[in-house]
Amino acid sequence: MGRRRKKALVPEAQPALERFKYEVAEDLGLADKIAREGWGEMTSRECGLVGGNMVKRMIEYAEEKLSRPTER
Repeated sequence: MGRRRKKALVPEAQPALERFKYEVAEDLGLADKIAREGWGEMTSRECGLVGGNMVKRMIEYAEEKLSRPTER
């Protein structure tokens, strides 16, 4: 079994990823619960929804960037 990576590949991106995580949670209607109870009280399903939506949005962003012609 593989081990999960705990160290960020780009440590400078960590603050932006934290903001993004809260933005996605807000869009999913979970921000109030997180504010009241914290991430530790979130269900696996709720955390999976946040993480899955983050990945989906990052893929959409990358696809959009890749589909644009490169500027020279």
